[in-house]
Amino acid sequence: MTDARVPVAVLGASGYIGQHFVRLLADHPSFDLVALGSGERSLGRRLEDVWQLTDAPPVAFARRRLERWGPAALRQRRVGVVFSALPSGSAGTVETGLVRRGVSVFTNAADHRMDPSVPLLVPEVNADHLRLVARHRRGRGLLVANPNCSATGLVVGLAPLLPLLAPKAVHVTTYQSLSGAGYPGVPSLAITDNVVPFVEEEEEKVAREAARILGPLRRGRVAPLSVPFVVHCARVGTREGHLEAVTVEAARRPSIDEIRQAFRSFDPLRGRALPSAPHPPIELRREPDRPQPVRDRWAGHPPRARGMAVVVGRVRWDPPYLRFFLLSHNAVRGGAGASVLNSELALEEGLLRPSEPAGR
Repeated sequence: MTDARVPVAVLGASGYIGQHFVRLLADHPSFDLVALGSGERSLGRRLEDVWQLTDAPPVAFARRRLERWGPAALRQRRVGVVFSALPSGSAGTVETGLVRRGVSVFTNAADHRMDPSVPLLVPEVNADHLRLVARHRRGRGLLVANPNCSATGLVVGLAPLLPLLAPKAVHVTTYQSLSGAGYPGVPSLAITDNVVPFVEEEEEKVAREAARILGPLRRGRVAPLSVPFVVHCARVGTREGHLEAVTVEAARRPSIDEIRQAFRSFDPLRGRALPSAPHPPIELRREPDRPQPVRDRWAGHPPRARGMAVVVGRVRWDPPYLRFFLLSHNAVRGGAGASVLNSELALEEGLLRPSEPAGR
């Protein structure tokens, strides 16, 4: 029987996000992971020798060697889709080159996030932004970016509130885990018994990316949401999971029950064939001390969507201010899982085809 899955590669597979890509794609029903790429430092090493995640590497890939994969080599393996965990700053040139040669790229890097022709995609929030690629494709591959890890959780939490509250301003303070800095991350002596109230460029990214994701698509361009985002970002000593304290200044006055129901009923992807989509995408907690990173970072159902749900708690309504906490897994919902979900949406929309040779 012919495998109808799409052959894919992971670039940057030796890193923290790259290894989450491998974990999520190892047995994916729609994608066949055939190539693992890395930079010079890990070139030729086995995946198991560089593995950093708590869970063991997938058995089928543990002894796989990390290789250098350019467009020609990918074409020989009939790879038409690449998941990019390449470092921001150097990823952009590589990704652009692949797209020009007909390879579709789903990237976690920041380089193309604000490119007007590139969807900055969170499928539950702005699936219609995927239409941007149709205007600019012309025989090229797709280029789709997922946002900053803190912005991802924030926009999922805000999406059901926009029509209900008509926000005048959004204030957010993030408490970001160590893994958000990659591996090896923050030196232990800098974070033990400490909170660092600075994450380079993070506040600016959260504000501008959230506004773009939540903005409408008009005449082939995204009009960013014209609401001020006031952002503070801090690094804290948790391993995984970004906690955010959100305050929305509202123009409207719904009841607290309407607000809670908006969180509970939000599930715009229900009924769609997207294996990594969590149902529901927002889990509302009523306990006074939730969400917590240790207890809630792996939220999400079905099992393939584990770590993809955003957990909301401590919802307080003192008009005009709505206050709540939210938590999301920075490497899954805010990283590799986000790109995989984006690719599933593109596949369902008919923008990717099984076994399509790259550069045909």
